[in-house]
Amino acid sequence: MNVLVLNMGMKSIRSIIFDESGSKLSSSSRTLTSALDDIHVEQYPDEWWNKAIEVMRSSVQDAKIQVIDYITVTTSASCLVCMDEGGHPLRNAIMVSDKRAIEEVNEIKSNAFTTDIVKDTGLPVSVSVMLPKILWVKKHEGTIFDNTRYFLSPNDYLLYHLSGVVATDELNAVKFHYSFNTLSYPSRLLKALGIPEDKLPSVVKTGECLGTILPDVARQIGCNPTAKIVVTSYDAICSFVGSGVSGEGDASDVSGTVTVFRMLSKKDALLPSDRVYSTPFHQGGFTIIGGSNNLGGGLIEWVKQCYYSKEEYPYEVMEKEAAESDIGARGIIFLPYLLGERAPIWNDNARGTFFGLERIHTRKDMTRAVFEAAAFIDRTMMEAIGETTADVTSVRLSGGLARVNLISQIKADVTGKEVIVLSEFETTASGAAMMVINGQEGIPFSELSKKFSKSRMTVHPDMENHEKYNVVYKLFKETYESLVPMFDRRIELLNKIRSSRETQIENL
Repeated sequence: MNVLVLNMGMKSIRSIIFDESGSKLSSSSRTLTSALDDIHVEQYPDEWWNKAIEVMRSSVQDAKIQVIDYITVTTSASCLVCMDEGGHPLRNAIMVSDKRAIEEVNEIKSNAFTTDIVKDTGLPVSVSVMLPKILWVKKHEGTIFDNTRYFLSPNDYLLYHLSGVVATDELNAVKFHYSFNTLSYPSRLLKALGIPEDKLPSVVKTGECLGTILPDVARQIGCNPTAKIVVTSYDAICSFVGSGVSGEGDASDVSGTVTVFRMLSKKDALLPSDRVYSTPFHQGGFTIIGGSNNLGGGLIEWVKQCYYSKEEYPYEVMEKEAAESDIGARGIIFLPYLLGERAPIWNDNARGTFFGLERIHTRKDMTRAVFEAAAFIDRTMMEAIGETTADVTSVRLSGGLARVNLISQIKADVTGKEVIVLSEFETTASGAAMMVINGQEGIPFSELSKKFSKSRMTVHPDMENHEKYNVVYKLFKETYESLVPMFDRRIELLNKIRSSRETQIENL
C-alpha cells in the first residue's frame, strides 16, 4: 500500500510517498512565493497547482513504483481561495497571517448571533479565520464576491483539482465556524452577513474517500487512474497525529515556518478558553487543545537573512554563536511577533522587539535571544492550555527547528518538560498518511505511530537552568504587556505618515 501526501506549507509545496511500513519512498519539493506588506499576505493558487503537478510527477518517478493507492492533501488552514464555476481562482489567496479584515472582525463580533456561535464552536472571531476574510471580499471586491462559486481553503482547492469534488473536512470547516454540535454552518450569521451558504463547501469526515483521481491529472503525474483521493485535514492536525501522541498530556511542537503546539486530552470536561482551541478529533477519539502562531522556524530564517546570509553554513554558525552567549542572552529579551501573533495572545498589532540592547551585545546575543523566544512561545502555549484544566506532561518535537539541538535543549529548560525529538521531521506528511491508512484500512493509530513516529533522542531539562529561565520568562511577559499600547500607537502613527505600502515578493 502506497500513500502520496501533497503537503503545502507557507514556504513550499512537497509531495512525499510512504508505504504502509512508514518508509519514505520518495520526496520532491518546490518553493512558493508570497506577496506581503505589513498588512497583507497573499499567495497564488495557480502557482500552487502548477507546482503540485511538478512535485507529484517527480515523486512518482523517483519512487519507481507501479501503483499509488491513495492521495491526500494537507495545507495551511484559514487561507481564503475565491474559486469560480470553472475552478479558476478569481484573486490571490488571502493567507492566514493577513490582517486586512480587522473592521470585518468587529462587525461580526457586534452581530447578535456571534456570541452563541463562538461559545458553540470554541473558535474566537479574528482576522485569522475565514468569515472575516469573506466579508472583506464582499465589502471591497464586490464583483469577485458575486462571481465566486465557492470560498475554499487551500486543502479544498487542491482536492478539487485532484478529484473534481468540492468538499472540506470537518476540521477545516470549523474555520468557517462550522459546529460539531449541529453539524452545520452558522446559517443565521451567514444570512445576516449576506454570505450565501451554498458558496461554502460541503463537509465530510476526515479519512473519507472523495473518489478516484481525475484521468487527466493521473496522466500528468504518471500514476495509475485508480488512485483514491482521501480527505485528511490541515497541517496542524496532521502534524499532531504524525507526532505519535497517544496519552493524556502528550503534546507536540511542530516548528516549521510557524509553531504548532497542541496537546492530547481524553477528559470529558475541559474549561473553555479564548486563547487556544479545543478541537474534537473524532477519527482519533480524543480532543486536541492548542493553537498555531505566526512564526516559529520562520524566526530563524529571518535571523539568517539579517545576520548570517554570507555564511557558508549559516545554521551551524548560528547554533555555535548562540551557545557562546548566556542564559537570558546577557539581558536581551526578544518578542517574536514579526507578523503580529495568533495563539495564544491574539494581537494583530504586536511586532518584533529587541529589548535591553547594550553596547556590549553582538549578534551572538541577539541570536540567543531569538532562540529563547522560540522556547517562550511553547511556554505561553502551555500556560494557555493549562487554563482549560489540561496539563502538558511531555513534548514531542519535530519540524525544521528540531534539527537545532541547542533550541531543543532550551525548550526543555524553559518549559521544564522532557522533550522527545522525532526522527521524522515531516510529521505533517506522515500524520496525513496515518489518517489515510486509519480511515481507509482501519489500522489503529496506536499501531501506525510505532511505524511512522520514531524518536531520535530525548532531551531532559536542566532544572537549575529552568529556575533561571523562570526569571527571564517573567521579564519576557512583562515586556510584552508593557508594550501593548505602544503597538497600537505604532499602527496609528504609520497610518498617518505613509502614503502607500510596499509589497515584497519573497519566499517565507
